[in-house]
Amino acid sequence: MRISARADYAVRAVLELAVRQGNGPVKAEEIAAAQGIPHKFLEGILGDLRRAGIVDSRRGGGGGYRLARASTAITVADVIRGVDGPIVSVRGERPTDLSYTGTAEPLLPLWIALRANVRRILEGVTVADLATGTLPEPVRALAAEPAAWENP
Repeated sequence: MRISARADYAVRAVLELAVRQGNGPVKAEEIAAAQGIPHKFLEGILGDLRRAGIVDSRRGGGGGYRLARASTAITVADVIRGVDGPIVSVRGERPTDLSYTGTAEPLLPLWIALRANVRRILEGVTVADLATGTLPEPVRALAAEPAAWENP
């Protein structure tokens, strides 16, 4: 599985908004500078996040972006879906829309299981978890496994 630059930047932008909650709207330029994200690229990402109902925007001198709902109600999966669509796809299709025959038949349950595990992780971590640095125990346990840090 690949996490696109767009998804990575989106999660970082939403995280930046979460840690600045309560300070009013944050300008895209400030988010871009704080996270090292190209400003023009970020503007498109913020537009997608606004359409997905993850951020709100306000125009004008005191304008900018803020979270559309509490950081505890936004999961990493929500953010990724907001900018990239479905979390796991095979050749651009959702695994449930695929069918295989013959010797390839076992692939479908494999892709479904992969999707289920990825969703379990990404839907189980909220933006608030990231903002406070308190990842859920199952995520911490997986990340603590030495093999998790190896590149085969």
